Amino acid sequence: MFNGGVMKVSLVTGGNRGLGLAIVKELAAKGHMVYMGTRDLDKGSKACAGLVKEGLKIRPIELDVTKSSTIKDAVAKIKDENDYLDVLINNAGVMLGSGEGQNSVLNVDPVIVMKTYEVNTVGALIMSQAIAPLMKEKGEGRIINISSGMGSLSEMEGGWAAYRMSKSSLNALTRILHAELNSFGISVNSVCPGWLRTDLGGESAPLSPEEGARTPVWLATMVDSPSGKFFRNKEEIEW
Repeated sequence: MFNGGVMKVSLVTGGNRGLGLAIVKELAAKGHMVYMGTRDLDKGSKACAGLVKEGLKIRPIELDVTKSSTIKDAVAKIKDENDYLDVLINNAGVMLGSGEGQNSVLNVDPVIVMKTYEVNTVGALIMSQAIAPLMKEKGEGRIINISSGMGSLSEMEGGWAAYRMSKSSLNALTRILHAELNSFGISVNSVCPGWLRTDLGGESAPLSPEEGARTPVWLATMVDSPSGKFFRNKEEIEW
């Protein structure tokens, strides 16, 4: 359970555009101090400028989940400025392809698979490892992994093999983190935001980034959070 009276501090990786930016905006609108993780600090600063003028508490922070030095520096900065972090949203992700036929599991380039895992799965692992000590010290926290129905074993189909496998592995990470962190007051959940109109989802997707942000923001701000679950549209779904 989140204690009242103290401003909540959140970190969103890949926070300067698309779903990440929508999550950053909504969390800040709900009173959180939000660190916008961005690989390009200039782009992050530009994305923040107008929002800060509106009175939202958002700070860009350089963060590339594939570069341990930026993760270390970002966590040190957050600890120095706040001494705690309430919410980590592992949003940074990629969906890579490599020509006709390469999305099939029979033809996918192993290099594409490794690059996809590096961001979608290992990036979330390293971020969680870096942030967990802050949350354990406070005795509460929330880690929310942005997954996908494409990684659900119960919904698994062919195509986009690298992406599907990386998200299935991310869901496994969610369950492992839940098992090891829940006794410290830290909840860990996966979210399928749906097919969104972002750079990753494309213009033909049926949902806006704002619609996709509803469930992760809901999990980040509710009084008592479940843990070890997989959600879509604020409802639990099968792994």
